[in-house]
Amino acid sequence: MSKFAYLKTRARDLVVGVGCAAMLAGCAQFKYYFQAAQGQYSLWSESRPVEDWLGDPATDPKLRARLEKALFIRRFAVKELGLPDNASYKNYAALNRPFVLWNVVATPELSLRPIQWCFPIAGCVAYRGYYNKEDALAYAEELRAEGDDVQVGGVPAYSTLGWFSDPLLSTFINYSDAELARMVFHELAHQVVYIAGDSRFNEAFATAVEEAGVDRWLELYGNEAMREAYLRYSARRKDFVALLVKHRQMLADLYASKASVKKKREEKARIFAALHEEYKVLKANWGGYAGYDRFFSEKLTNAHLAAVATYNDLLPGFRALLAKEKDFKHFYAAVQRMSNLPSVERHDRLLQLASQMAQPAPTVLAEKQSPTAGGH
Repeated sequence: MSKFAYLKTRARDLVVGVGCAAMLAGCAQFKYYFQAAQGQYSLWSESRPVEDWLGDPATDPKLRARLEKALFIRRFAVKELGLPDNASYKNYAALNRPFVLWNVVATPELSLRPIQWCFPIAGCVAYRGYYNKEDALAYAEELRAEGDDVQVGGVPAYSTLGWFSDPLLSTFINYSDAELARMVFHELAHQVVYIAGDSRFNEAFATAVEEAGVDRWLELYGNEAMREAYLRYSARRKDFVALLVKHRQMLADLYASKASVKKKREEKARIFAALHEEYKVLKANWGGYAGYDRFFSEKLTNAHLAAVATYNDLLPGFRALLAKEKDFKHFYAAVQRMSNLPSVERHDRLLQLASQMAQPAPTVLAEKQSPTAGGH
């Protein structure tokens, strides 16, 4: 049996195994787990090795070029970033949908703390994923009926954490070179270190790897136009995150206050209206760039801002740790050691690292030291 056929068999076994386990958890859980296992298996069934696509005369030339670029990025990830050298991102699947799945995120009406769902392998996470958009929307309506704030967002890629060989997908293969590299680096980083139930740690770590990886990629293989385009992208992303963080803090302060429920609801509506208006100004300053319009495609809720902290709170600490360790091998080893600590302690250490990095060095040392590479 070929390795590819073996892995497909593993995916089929996952459908059976998860389905049997879910039967023990009740009808609703069975239905959810079955769609998840079936969706993963379907993804596998639709994928073929990239080499097969490249060897097929019927493959569109544009797709051929993107797949060749993806393989080059994959080799770079192993050689330059020390990311896993396995079967992930060496297969390709063409999907007839804009996203591989849709995540449902929810919070209570007057709280920014996301509702958690717990699963095998991944642990407890702040989202529930569906391979069918209509299923995601239906579940979102159930949560809204219970009074929760809800967001449904499309996901172009995800990681199975090395349990299976994640394929390249049509949902992101046409990204720019730098964006394609960013996606691959981020998802592969989840295979290096992943702590079940600690999304803040996991996502900030993967984001730090993605940032530093793209920096190195552009340094070695980018041209001036690519670097300028990615700098513009990064600047817009930074501006947008800052906008969300600002209004998220306003909401956090409001919900922690002693104001009445009625007053909190009124202020909540005002804060979200202000967020939308400030985005319009930001968009105009970007020259009309509309890449973040999708965020506002449905009514803004707490759920829209729940993940902001997940990806960003601990990121400065990981950037500082990478700068301190100076290379990816030692960085990964340090993160592995940190992952063995209790969650509060590892979070505190990252916050301390970020604080230390933010402090200016003494003048006498600054004249002798040269800045180290790693991160933004």
